[in-house]
Amino acid sequence: MKSYKMALIPGDGTGPEVVREGVKVLQAVSSKCGFKYETVPYDLGGERYLRTKEALPDSVVSELKKFDAIFLGAIGHPDVRPGILEKGILLRLRFDLDQYINLRPVQLYDEKFCPLKNKKPDDINFVVVRENSEGLYKGMGEFQNKDTPSEVAIQISHNTYKGVERCLRYAFEYTQKYGRKKKLTLCGKTNVLTFAWDLWERVFYKIAKEFPDVKTDYAHVDATTMWFVKNPEWFDVLVTDNMFGDIITDLGAMIQGGMGIAAGGNINPKGVSMFEPIGGSAPKYTGKNVINPLAAICAVGMLLQQLGESKASLMIENSVKNIVRTKLKDLAAGKMGYSTTEVGDLVVKNLS
Repeated sequence: MKSYKMALIPGDGTGPEVVREGVKVLQAVSSKCGFKYETVPYDLGGERYLRTKEALPDSVVSELKKFDAIFLGAIGHPDVRPGILEKGILLRLRFDLDQYINLRPVQLYDEKFCPLKNKKPDDINFVVVRENSEGLYKGMGEFQNKDTPSEVAIQISHNTYKGVERCLRYAFEYTQKYGRKKKLTLCGKTNVLTFAWDLWERVFYKIAKEFPDVKTDYAHVDATTMWFVKNPEWFDVLVTDNMFGDIITDLGAMIQGGMGIAAGGNINPKGVSMFEPIGGSAPKYTGKNVINPLAAICAVGMLLQQLGESKASLMIENSVKNIVRTKLKDLAAGKMGYSTTEVGDLVVKNLS
C-alpha cells in the first residue's frame, strides 16, 4: 500500500476551516482507494508573524523539501501589512522549492453559476499554465531619486532561457497528455514587450517542432481577457508568464463560478508541489462556518493527481460536480444553503 507524507499549512483567516474539510475528504477517499497518508501541520501565517516577526524560518523550508506534497489554506492577515506574508511565505516557498509552474484548471461545473450568458460546462473547460518563478515577480528593480520630483521606479521583468524553456516544455507535455483539443495557446504581448516576449515566442515555436500533434496559436493578453468572456470555448491549454498568468486566472475563476470553486497548484515536477484554493483568507468570515470549502477540496484532488492517485482525484472531482449541480444554491460564502462542514460532508457522502 502506497503511503504519502503531506505538510499542512492552514494559514490565516478561513484557511484552517477549508483545510479541515479538505483533510476530511482526503481521509475518506484514501480509505476507498487504498493508500495511506501522514499529515504534519505547520504554523505559518499572520499570527505567527505577529508573535515572532519571522514569516518563514529557513529550517521549515528545509523540512518541506522532504514531503511528498503541501496543502495550503490561505495566507493574509488584516494586522500584517500587505506584501509581507505574500512575499515572505508564498513567493519564497515557490522560489525556494522551485515550484516553477502554477497550474490553474478553469472548469465550469454548472451553468447556473456562470456570469456569462448562454455558456455551458463544455464552453468553459481549459487550463492555464503560468510560469511561477520569474518575470516581474522576481522582485528585481530599484528607486532612483526617491521622494523627489524626478523619482524613477524601475521594476524588471527577468526572464531566462532556462525558466522560459522549462515552463513551455511542461505546457506542451501537459497539452499532449491532458488537452481535450491538443491545442496550446501562447498568451503574451509581443507587440509591445519586445524583449521578454521575443524570447518566449522563439522558444515556444522551437519546442513546438518536437510536438507535431499539438496545435499551437498565439493571443495577446488583452485579447485573451476579451475572449475569455466572449469565446471561452476557443481555449484548451494556455501558457503565459508570471504576471499575465496571475491576472487572467482570476478572470478564469470568475467565469467558472467564482473563487469558491477555484483551485491551483504550484508545481515542481521533480520535487515537492503545493496546492491551494485560489481565494484569499477572507478574514470577515473566520469562524462563522460559512466559507465555501470546495476550492480547497478541489486542491486536494489536484494534489492526488500529481501524486499519481488518479482514481481518487477523479472521485473527488465527480463528487464536487454532483453537489454543485444538485445541492448548492450559490457558491459564495454564506449563500450555499449549507455550512462549511456540511459541504465537506456532502462531498464525502457522494464519493463513488
